[in-house]
Amino acid sequence: MHTTEEMVVILDEHGTPAGSEPKATVHHARTPLHLAFSVFLFDGAGRTLVQQRAFHKRTWPGVWSNACCGHPAPGEALLAAARRRLRYELGTVGPIDLAITLPHFRYRARWGDLWENEACPVLTGRYDGPFSPNPAEVASVRWIHWSEFARACRSDTPSEFHAFSPWSRWEAAELLALPQFAVDEPSG
Repeated sequence: MHTTEEMVVILDEHGTPAGSEPKATVHHARTPLHLAFSVFLFDGAGRTLVQQRAFHKRTWPGVWSNACCGHPAPGEALLAAARRRLRYELGTVGPIDLAITLPHFRYRARWGDLWENEACPVLTGRYDGPFSPNPAEVASVRWIHWSEFARACRSDTPSEFHAFSPWSRWEAAELLALPQFAVDEPSG
């Protein structure tokens, strides 16, 4: 059986593609800036899909996060890569209307000795179809109201979802600043 090594697009300091490297070897203390994407899915009831990362993953195992994340392959369009990853991780079926909502999001985060250094456009979309999560990637999925997600991302108070992945918390903060994603703060 032939397996294809997953490659990531390396970017220069201006965000221009400057080559590619194997995903398996690119995440270290001097991780080069590389292209990724992050997807937030919403349903017709105003809920967002969250996933719990598989417990055997190298980075952030068992941590809750937004619907899905990934890396476009060299030469692959961003939206096509996101749809590919949604099918692979979540088993989505049918069309998903995605939009690039935060085109310039970048972050750096660390898990043990593995680092992320990503130019990571944030995509949003609507999906009301079925899921068949891939257990190699996902331990669990759940729809939660966007206001609950926002509250969990803003809070350090322990709850089931309080420790969302760092990138999903940072992305949510930027999404919440946009009028179409804003939620009212509870009065107290």
